[in-house]
Amino acid sequence: MSEQPSPLMPVEQALARLLRLAEDSPITEHELVDLAAADGRVLAEPMIAGLDLPPWPNSAMDGYALRLADWQGEPLPVSQRILAGLAPDALQPGTCARIFTGAPVPRGADTVEMQENVSVADDGRVHFHQPLKLAQNIRPQGQENRKGEMLLAAGTRLGPIELGLAASIGLARLSVRRRPRVAVLSTGDELIEPGHKLGAGQIYNSNRYLLVAWLQRLGCEVINAGILPDELERTRQALGELDDVDLILSTGGVSVGEADFLGIALREAGELALWKLAIKPGKPLTVGEFRGRPVIGLPGNPASTLVTFGLLARPYLLRRLGVQKVEPLGFPVPAGFTWGKPGKRREFLRARLENGRVVPYSNQSSGVLRSAAWAEGLAQVLEGTTLAEGDLVQFIPMSELLG
Repeated sequence: MSEQPSPLMPVEQALARLLRLAEDSPITEHELVDLAAADGRVLAEPMIAGLDLPPWPNSAMDGYALRLADWQGEPLPVSQRILAGLAPDALQPGTCARIFTGAPVPRGADTVEMQENVSVADDGRVHFHQPLKLAQNIRPQGQENRKGEMLLAAGTRLGPIELGLAASIGLARLSVRRRPRVAVLSTGDELIEPGHKLGAGQIYNSNRYLLVAWLQRLGCEVINAGILPDELERTRQALGELDDVDLILSTGGVSVGEADFLGIALREAGELALWKLAIKPGKPLTVGEFRGRPVIGLPGNPASTLVTFGLLARPYLLRRLGVQKVEPLGFPVPAGFTWGKPGKRREFLRARLENGRVVPYSNQSSGVLRSAAWAEGLAQVLEGTTLAEGDLVQFIPMSELLG
């Protein structure tokens, strides 16, 4: 009696399982790094403001600072000139102060009028031509944040804006999670590195360069574990030598063929967590452990590698670093194509936006990486659905996956 084929696992279920595995083995070690070296890293501790920002009331305009009660419609003399970066004297009663954007508002002043709404007489007195309001054009102390306020939570992935925020409150160094150590290996006698002459039946190993660059963007330390031949003993040996890594990431060797030895080696060392996914491209996926070290085996076809890493392995790595929001943002876009073949697997079409509609690449084969270079994102076609032109489909920009 033949075995019934195992049901395909929905992508949401696969991701949920991966994230639970990630939470079971968080990367908690941290280090202090200079701001200039913190781009792409993940905060290990909350960022707490050590001062009010701005630390004192300052002018939002070039103009004149005065005490509103001193102005009765008559021109006021100028008693001082205040540039940004200078500590002003207290405002003399019955006068105004020439002030510039960002400069501290002098004690005793409670409003600023922009220079466009005034005129200066020959005797230097300032005429105010518009009605004035209390506190106008003044940025109050603590408008942006107060001392002791949490500005960024632990687990925040740092980018240029977050680093600028840290600098604005005077932080020169940040506590960040250490870099994940990820070993990248490829399997298959057919693979050869670029720069060598192709032999019969060989192809260049594009997946390694796709993954290494992507992992480095995620802040990982990448270990080149080479290309494994289609030999079980060599596969066992190579896996066993990777004893100081947080993740073993492979491409190929995870299907059900007789030469797919990675899956065999993993099954010998422990139970596999995942197998066949209801996703296209990218059906075969292996997640398990080898002697306590997590392993994710991605499919070998380049487009399948791209989709499964972006939608599954990338969120897994970010969650291990404590990032909570790990799924890429998408948005609905009218379809610029029809889809009349409802399938059992969710399809992620390499696509781009043209005239406000999403248009897929003409060849969606899982072996065609050129489709992803042409595309601006992935168009998601749900299981069991058909589409007419103009129907909404979810579009995930490549920038969300690669960022």
